[in-house]
Amino acid sequence: MIFQLNANGRLLTASQPVVMGILNVTPDSFYTRGRENTPEDHLRKAEKMLAEGAGILDIGGMSTRPRADVISPEEEIARVTPVIGLIRRHFPETFISIDTYRAAVARAAVEAGADIVNDISAGNLDAGMLTTVAALKAPYILMHMQGTPADMQQHPHYKDVVADILDFFLDKIHRCREAGINDIILDPGFGFGKTQTHNFQLLKGMHAFALTGLPVLAGLSRKSMVYRLLQSSAEEALNGTTALHMLALQQGAAILRVHDVREAVECVKLYHFYQTIQEI
Repeated sequence: MIFQLNANGRLLTASQPVVMGILNVTPDSFYTRGRENTPEDHLRKAEKMLAEGAGILDIGGMSTRPRADVISPEEEIARVTPVIGLIRRHFPETFISIDTYRAAVARAAVEAGADIVNDISAGNLDAGMLTTVAALKAPYILMHMQGTPADMQQHPHYKDVVADILDFFLDKIHRCREAGINDIILDPGFGFGKTQTHNFQLLKGMHAFALTGLPVLAGLSRKSMVYRLLQSSAEEALNGTTALHMLALQQGAAILRVHDVREAVECVKLYHFYQTIQEI
């Protein structure tokens, strides 16, 4: 999908799928190699991701895995804003996303230099999020999650996981438009309130979200839907992740959110060339 995002006057134009590198500014990331210690560590990680071809860097200051510690908005802001500011100063053209469900954190992050707001709750966990994003003139990634991070994996249920999430998106898109948000990206939320079967049904039917005309983000990287099926671990899930990335691209994913940028960029290049050959 060719798409364009307007981040308060800065344009991100994509003629092929974009790789979003995950930069966790947390001590308890589910993927241990994703943890760093100081702003300088994060800057070096950001530099590596950008050199490998990341089009967006996604910075998060609080883990949303089940049973993760909940920190205050002030601590979350204190974790992410120095890193965002450092990356913005050293790499001014970089597009930065803030991974948060709190409006106050989104505002502080954008003021520090972030461009995009990535909200796992689609506004459900902070009533002020949609109006805040609209006022910031930031593109908005709205994700589907059944429940909250604390209870999302307690017996998730759907009549039809793809149809139910499409209905959710249509309602949320309407609410975002009413609030004044112009640029929207959809994230079906793999692993957030879904069983293993739901996750793979969702992956197989992800093309249905093209009906909205909006870019779709696939967040599959090293998740349990990969390593539990392969009876391995998050640390051993790179090969399985890459396999699912190719399937997601075939289903219309416009953005891949990943821990391993180089491998994802290679996957996109192969897919893009394959598509080009098909069209000749």
